[in-house]
Amino acid sequence: MTTSHEPTVFELFDLTGRVALITGGTGYLGTSLARTLAEAGATVVIASRDADRAQLAATQLPSPGGASHIGVALNQLDENSLNAGFDDAVKQAGQVDILINNGQQGHALDLTNVTAEAFNQDLQNATGYFLLARRLRDHVVSRGTAGSIVMIGSMYGVVGSYPDAYDGVCVASPVQYHTLKGGIVHMTRHLAVYWARDNVRVNCLSPGPFPSDKAPAEMVERLHTKSPMGRMGQPHELKGALLLLASDAGSYITGQNLLVDGGWTAW
Repeated sequence: MTTSHEPTVFELFDLTGRVALITGGTGYLGTSLARTLAEAGATVVIASRDADRAQLAATQLPSPGGASHIGVALNQLDENSLNAGFDDAVKQAGQVDILINNGQQGHALDLTNVTAEAFNQDLQNATGYFLLARRLRDHVVSRGTAGSIVMIGSMYGVVGSYPDAYDGVCVASPVQYHTLKGGIVHMTRHLAVYWARDNVRVNCLSPGPFPSDKAPAEMVERLHTKSPMGRMGQPHELKGALLLLASDAGSYITGQNLLVDGGWTAW
């Protein structure tokens, strides 16, 4: 009688031999997310609208197992660029096993002044997430292997904003951003139930308040009062959650929205 091998914790979280494509991997949160994948042993393909910026970011990633990281040009709001970027990732890396849909382009316009054009353009981010997810699904199915997709959502895809946090300081949290992130959360569930049979997991990681240093100090201070933990998140505090969803440690997790928000949505 043979006994199946029970993977160790280290084996479950190990991404050695896998290729992860991350969009927006040069941004405030994206940089930390890309580093997570590299530190776990993956070959990381960083996608950005600027090929040189993507390649520079790739060269700065750690490589504990000797993996060579790659930068590709990819604009997720442009279908031709999106497909060319995915094809380039496969060509250079040989395969893609993990997709992190993190990139986002948006307008700093709120519900008082956002135009129809700006609103529609911001929602195209969701279209890009879907098209890339479908490319990943088709690619791994054609190879007869498993795949993992992680959408980056937001607490603002689950709960409404706090008007007083922004009042008199900066524009309100954009209505189109809330619409986008709520759609991404539900798209995650929809794709997960269809693609589970294909051995492709689809999950969403939704950060809570993670403002960068560029955010108005007064607005950030007001947000502190809305958080049970009384502080904002740091980019490295997303690393564990991302690795759980992307790796075999989350092999029985699909269709879920994991909130990392300091208890924000638990009020």
